[in-house]
Amino acid sequence: MAYTVLIPARLASTRLPNKPLADLGGLPMVVRVAQRVASGVPAGTRIVVAADHSSIVQACTQNGVEAILTSEHHASGSDRLAQACEILQLPPQAIVVNVQGDEPLIDPTLVSAVAQLLAQHGQASMGTAAHAIDAAPAFYDPNVVKVVLDAAGFAMYFSRAPIAWWRDRPTDQPDALPTPAPLRHIGIYAYRVAFLRAFPLLAQAPMEQCEALEQLRALWHGHKIAVHVTNEAPGTGVDTPADLARVRAVLLGQGR
Repeated sequence: MAYTVLIPARLASTRLPNKPLADLGGLPMVVRVAQRVASGVPAGTRIVVAADHSSIVQACTQNGVEAILTSEHHASGSDRLAQACEILQLPPQAIVVNVQGDEPLIDPTLVSAVAQLLAQHGQASMGTAAHAIDAAPAFYDPNVVKVVLDAAGFAMYFSRAPIAWWRDRPTDQPDALPTPAPLRHIGIYAYRVAFLRAFPLLAQAPMEQCEALEQLRALWHGHKIAVHVTNEAPGTGVDTPADLARVRAVLLGQGR
């Protein structure tokens, strides 16, 4: 199955300036992400960085990664992806997978798994991934987004709150988790190009504004999101200098 991987990269970051260009073992982080993706997708899969600054495009080009320049004024990542689809002239039924430019440790096998969701589920507008939560602190952490699924594997709701809530949670077991295990959402998405172009034009959902989760807009407007549940825990993303240090340590331990 053919698909295109798009990696949005924005130079401005309040917590980690110039994040896409942060050095990871001698390579810019966004290049590391592209290389990581390439290690797990079928040969010939097109991988494109959608950048908001020429310095990112230049860094990618120097390291053999395809990159295009998009507007620096996009309000969201989905807006940037929609423009990238137009620049690349992708047809409406084409499938694209959005891999965040700050996920250098992402499981590369997830990319094809999430893309395959749309090939398997014609009624789905989006695909994404989740992983079972195995520790109580993550279940209660509002920075860990949870998702609940229906019987067919489609998302019913995403929340920063601990869902599904355990009504009969034993009060003498503060570290216990519900059964079955709650699911942590992993921020990788597959889209059909036609939906991706239409998505930024949809009105924001009230619950999206409350939770600050853009995918809730799709559910609110009646679109289905198929979810791949993986056994592999998500790798560390990079939002802060401390995250960057942790990823550098992991890569150093791998000899990279």
